[in-house]
Amino acid sequence: MIDMNKKDDRTYVHYEAAHCESGAVCNMLKNSGLEISEPLIFGIASALIFFYFPPVKVWGHPMISYRMPPSMILKKIQKRLGIQFVTKTYSDEQEAMDELDALLAQGQPVGLQTCMNYLIYLKLEFRVFFNGHTIVIYGKEGNYYLISDSMIDHPMRLNAENLRKARFEKGMFAPRGFIFYPESVPASIDYRHAIQKGIKQTVSMMLQPIFPIVGIKGIKTLARKIEKLHRSPDKKYVRGFLGNLLMFQEEVGTGGGGFRYMFAAFLQEASRLLGIPELEEAKMQMAETAGLMRNIANVCAQIVKARKDDFDLMPLAALVREWAESEKKVYLILKKIKWK
Repeated sequence: MIDMNKKDDRTYVHYEAAHCESGAVCNMLKNSGLEISEPLIFGIASALIFFYFPPVKVWGHPMISYRMPPSMILKKIQKRLGIQFVTKTYSDEQEAMDELDALLAQGQPVGLQTCMNYLIYLKLEFRVFFNGHTIVIYGKEGNYYLISDSMIDHPMRLNAENLRKARFEKGMFAPRGFIFYPESVPASIDYRHAIQKGIKQTVSMMLQPIFPIVGIKGIKTLARKIEKLHRSPDKKYVRGFLGNLLMFQEEVGTGGGGFRYMFAAFLQEASRLLGIPELEEAKMQMAETAGLMRNIANVCAQIVKARKDDFDLMPLAALVREWAESEKKVYLILKKIKWK
């Protein structure tokens, strides 16, 4: 077991990552002495998903998600890697800020769930009312907190008032001052068992979802929606829909291809660790799938940027169906693995 009570004079090391939550967890574990990659964390946590949910609107359009909800990565990593994290939410804002300061004074970096709108170091286009952004606070200088945000290649600073607002914004995924930090980290990990659990759950969620808006069925539902939009007279709405699809697939910390490139990297690392041929085969198929998704993103970008009304969505719908069939092959390959 790595001794988490031993505080030395090491400076917190910031690592850039593809996704905020898996990146924050990876950063904290590396700084705690456990060498582990972000793709491994993402895959073991069964974080990959597809979710098309029209009842919830994001900027007036149906929510489309390519990963599990906030905090799910943290919960799964605790369970599957045997890592104990301290977690806490607050009803009192001042108590939350005071406890954060006390932990930092002890030399303890702290993970936070935040609203991106108040993280004023972000580019303006990313400052949106989204409550699921994870960052790490590793120090404080005067009224400014030192921030490791894996979306950015270097540490940042944020004043106390904006951090308070970011921690207590209301709405969907309201952070409620949520904090987390590792309490105990095993010196060694049984990666075979953890990888098996992660892959089996992902395969189940993508191939056998309870609802037709999730998994491979959800991707096909999206294709049907695009076909319907082809007949819509409201071209401005259609461009907004495609803009949302493009942003959540490629531009908000997915690593590209709606996290599919990251999952391919996970399968590659799992193949190296376990020596199972199907993992390499599945990696190749997922990389091909991610390439298809990049093609979809390019088509969406061309339509959105052209600002013309004479576009044809049927080829795009066909590409989405091709994506569904390509990704389905990944999970059928993984389903064949005979785990020992």
